[in-house]
Amino acid sequence: MNEFKPFENKLAGLIASLSPAARRRMTAEIAKQLRTSQQQRIKRQQAPDGTPYAARKRQPVKGKKGRLKRAMFTKLRTNRYMKAKGTSDTAVVEFAARVQRMARVHQEGLVDQPSRFSQKVKYDDRQLLGFNTLDFELVDKIVIGIIRAGCN
Repeated sequence: MNEFKPFENKLAGLIASLSPAARRRMTAEIAKQLRTSQQQRIKRQQAPDGTPYAARKRQPVKGKKGRLKRAMFTKLRTNRYMKAKGTSDTAVVEFAARVQRMARVHQEGLVDQPSRFSQKVKYDDRQLLGFNTLDFELVDKIVIGIIRAGCN
């Protein structure tokens, strides 16, 4: 048996006692904070477990000369493409519909065709979204803060 089970049950009761509007505010705040955390981690090019992303594959030499490559996923991590939503029951961080397929290919390391005329490419898996211990602590901090504010 989990030694924190009684604590989790009381916490679930306290969360359930919040009004739907307060729960919606809480989940929206959790989603925003998690999105920020995920964006910063993607900027550092790290998987949720702290390991660095697999490096880009070398491009053929016949490409443009002097062209600088920017870091991977710079546009993908913007608020325009990475959406945060909170309902009274869930907090969601997801990619916008236009980029979901591309994000899934990288997240799971699938095979994709980068353009219409190119060959299929097997991508290395680069976990874009995921939880680590800091994310769990962040959620705990927000939930406890909301409950404290509700009790006062």
